[in-house]
Amino acid sequence: MAADHGTRLGRGERAALVVAALGGTLLAIIGVRFLIVPEQAAHSFGLPRGAEGHALHHIVAIRDVWLGLLAVGLVWLRQWPALALWFGLATLVCFADASLVAANAGKWPYVAFHAGSGIICAVLTVIFGRRAVAAASET
Repeated sequence: MAADHGTRLGRGERAALVVAALGGTLLAIIGVRFLIVPEQAAHSFGLPRGAEGHALHHIVAIRDVWLGLLAVGLVWLRQWPALALWFGLATLVCFADASLVAANAGKWPYVAFHAGSGIICAVLTVIFGRRAVAAASET
C-alpha cells in the first residue's frame, strides 16, 4: 500500500496527524520513563506505590516505546487504514487502563487521563477511518 502523500489534506486531517504523531511520541517517552524510573512511572500511571520488582514496568516500557514509534511511523507514511486500526485498538486499551487504575488506586486524575486519552483515540479513529474510505474511493 503506497503512502498517500499526493492528496491534499484538510485542516482537520492535518491536525489529526499532528495529534497522532504527538500521541505516539508521548507514548514512546512514557515507555522510556518506565525503563529509567519505573516506580515513579507506575505511580504517574495511577498505580499504587510498593510493587515488587521491575519486570512488569519494563514490559510496559517496551510496549509503549514500540507502539508509540509505530504510530509515528504510520503518521509519517500516512497509512490511513492502519492508523484507524491502531487508534481503534488504542481506544480499547485506554479504557481498559482507566478501569485498572480505577480498580487499583481510584484516583480520579489518573482515571480521567486514561479515559480522556481513550476519547481522543476514538475521535482519531473516526477521522482516519473516514480518510481511509475516501482514499480507497479515489483509486
